[in-house]
Amino acid sequence: MLQLLHIENIAIIERADITFERGFNALTGETGAGKSIVIDALGAVLGQRTSRDLIRTGAEKAFVSAVFDEVCAQLPVLAGCGIAPEEDGTLLLQRELYPDGRNVCRANGRPITVALLREIGNSLLNIHGQHDSTQLLDEQQHLAYLDRFGRLDGQRERYGVLFAAMRETQRRISSLAMDEAEKARRVDTLRRQIEELERAELQQGEEEALTVRRNILRNGEKFIAAVAEADACLNGDDEALGAVCAIERAAGALRGLRSLSEEFVRLSDRLEELRCEAYDLAAIVQDKKDEFDFAPQELDAVESRCDQLYRLKKKYGATVEEMLGFLERSKEELEGIEYADDRIAQLEKTLAGQKKEVYRAARELSDARRTAAKELETRILRELRELDMEKVRFAIAFEETEPAEDGMDAVRFLMSANVGEELKPIHKIASGGELARIMLALKNVLAELDSVQTLVFDEVDTGVSGRAAQRVAEKLAKVSRQKQVLCVTHLPQLAAMADAHLGVAKGEANGRTLTTVTQLDRAARRRELARLTGGELQSDAMLKSAGELLAAAEAFKSAL
Repeated sequence: MLQLLHIENIAIIERADITFERGFNALTGETGAGKSIVIDALGAVLGQRTSRDLIRTGAEKAFVSAVFDEVCAQLPVLAGCGIAPEEDGTLLLQRELYPDGRNVCRANGRPITVALLREIGNSLLNIHGQHDSTQLLDEQQHLAYLDRFGRLDGQRERYGVLFAAMRETQRRISSLAMDEAEKARRVDTLRRQIEELERAELQQGEEEALTVRRNILRNGEKFIAAVAEADACLNGDDEALGAVCAIERAAGALRGLRSLSEEFVRLSDRLEELRCEAYDLAAIVQDKKDEFDFAPQELDAVESRCDQLYRLKKKYGATVEEMLGFLERSKEELEGIEYADDRIAQLEKTLAGQKKEVYRAARELSDARRTAAKELETRILRELRELDMEKVRFAIAFEETEPAEDGMDAVRFLMSANVGEELKPIHKIASGGELARIMLALKNVLAELDSVQTLVFDEVDTGVSGRAAQRVAEKLAKVSRQKQVLCVTHLPQLAAMADAHLGVAKGEANGRTLTTVTQLDRAARRRELARLTGGELQSDAMLKSAGELLAAAEAFKSAL
């Protein structure tokens, strides 16, 4: 559960330390005081997407940290990344935001990515924002809600694998099914390309060898002159002895002095080594001289081959290896087209079997959804009756469709808010207050399936008032006995029901706007409830009424 939220330089909050209690926590304050900023800061430390505008004007960075207690060490997301809570079960999440868009995130001091922070955050806390109720108007979301309630993700994933395989087979059939004219054109093109490449008789690595040989041939005269001169220097010619002979004579001259001292021994050995090395070099140079046959016609042949490779590379690939790969692919494609009819027949047989598997899996998934839908209808209706919607009817309608990625079901939530009215899609008849209560009911039902221990509701009371507001407050109080609840509200009924009441106020200091968050004692709660009821006018009667509201809430909670 969320224990402490520390905020620095988030919007108009310069610094705040907010302690949350177990049970029901309410945040109230004037419109614009910064209540939603607290929720934004909480979303930031849980890895949600943030804007640079969230950083307080003039600040070098913003910082948010959150301490959670009673965190299970076996939580899959934590176990999967090697992060463990402290021995007392606490987990510290931190995030720094910079104006240039950089983020620094940590979990118990260990650096992590924003994506991992978000994954950890989603396992610890769920935020229901002000506009989440509008998701109920999107019928594409209804199927996702149902699958989540029915815990059908695994079954849906298995169906998805079968469907993807069927789609791939259909794609391969389509790629092979050409009309005859197109097939003839493609076969002619492939044969022409294959013939040209095969006629070129390409060899692996030949381009590099040709480049080296061409450079030598282009510099043939220079090469011959240089090698001849080196050969003459080493091996000698008609006019002079070579270096090899001179070194050998020097070595022979010193060889007779080896018995005089160790110094002459070492000198003689060095000359012998030099003689051997010179002899080897001379032999290599002699071989180079003998093997090089400079012929202008060879240069012409090499230049012609390089030009041929250049023209082929412009068509088929940047290197000989790529052109050889193109040749193999072309042969495979030609074979595939020539034997397309046989291959299509094989694939259609495979497709027929895959369709049976897909329809079987889709029907099993649909049956599981219909079973889950009946239970979800019952649970939602029970929740709605507790939220002062006694006469409402709620149903989940199914329509069979062609198999798609998510199955063969189109699902819609239907309701009737008034006696005698037929069931209709939610978006056609539900008011803002009804949408808020339906979403609250759905959230409560789904939350029972989650390991998440903290639920945050940002103005869940939108469009709700009077007796309905009292029922929403009572529902949140019941939920808070199983999970921690944080609620931003403008309704005195909800604020009175809270176990801990936090007041959010906006003021000025040193020419800057500041937001403060303080926990209210009973007297301050009475004044705040009176403000929520009557605005600036806080008469004795309103304060007395606020006290009665607190007493009634305490009596209700004690009876839970």
